[in-house]
Amino acid sequence: MSAPYNMMEMMICASARLLEDGRTVAVGTGAPCAAAMLAQKTHAPNLMIAFEAGGLAPRLSRMPISVGDSCTFYQADCAASMAEMMTTCARGMIDYAFLGGAQIDQYGNLNSTSVGDYNKPKVRFPGSGGANDFASLCWRTMIMTVHNRSRFVEKVEFLTSPGYLGGPGEREEAGLPPNTGPYKIITDLAILGFDPLSKAIRVESLHPGVSLETVRENTSFELSAVSDLGETAPPLPGELEVLRREVDPEGLIIGRA
Repeated sequence: MSAPYNMMEMMICASARLLEDGRTVAVGTGAPCAAAMLAQKTHAPNLMIAFEAGGLAPRLSRMPISVGDSCTFYQADCAASMAEMMTTCARGMIDYAFLGGAQIDQYGNLNSTSVGDYNKPKVRFPGSGGANDFASLCWRTMIMTVHNRSRFVEKVEFLTSPGYLGGPGEREEAGLPPNTGPYKIITDLAILGFDPLSKAIRVESLHPGVSLETVRENTSFELSAVSDLGETAPPLPGELEVLRREVDPEGLIIGRA
């Protein structure tokens, strides 16, 4: 029997549970926004959502199509600018931020710029936007991505957004705020975290039906796991109801899985 949810719904629900009531989260569009909306409509009604274009604490009436969509300012506490948003991060007022990228390495560094020679790349991506600011200045960053060897690479070909750089202490040596950095990676196979000593990625839970061997086979670097490795809780019926009927009724995000 097939699961009553798809992997995109699994990733969104797992991500939403990581967002606590009364916290602040910076998001873009797509799955991270869906996760923040789901959290706000379920267990975290006082979650403050912030958008790169300047919408701070809106009550999202629908899924926005861009970070500057008018609904990102609906009943917001503040209709600010991108500059105000980034200085809010610099003041230490954003607890969580969601990031993405074409490549991620074992220390959570992200590449969303190019693959191949920079001057003659095989593929050119959109670049940083506000991602470097989020990765550098927010307390905890989270990544939602599909899990395969082309994304989870030994070393990113271009460092767009800093994770733990080369290991313990390197963020601080580079002048980034202490106690900041990558927190969780939510993929279609597992939830990953970071070893507190080595700062390297490790597996913290496996999605239903996924083995540790499968996760490692889809990763280009050596991957450890926590000793009490468990299974990610699947989406609850109530979560799916809100996600499908209130967050993304048109299937713009969950329909792509």
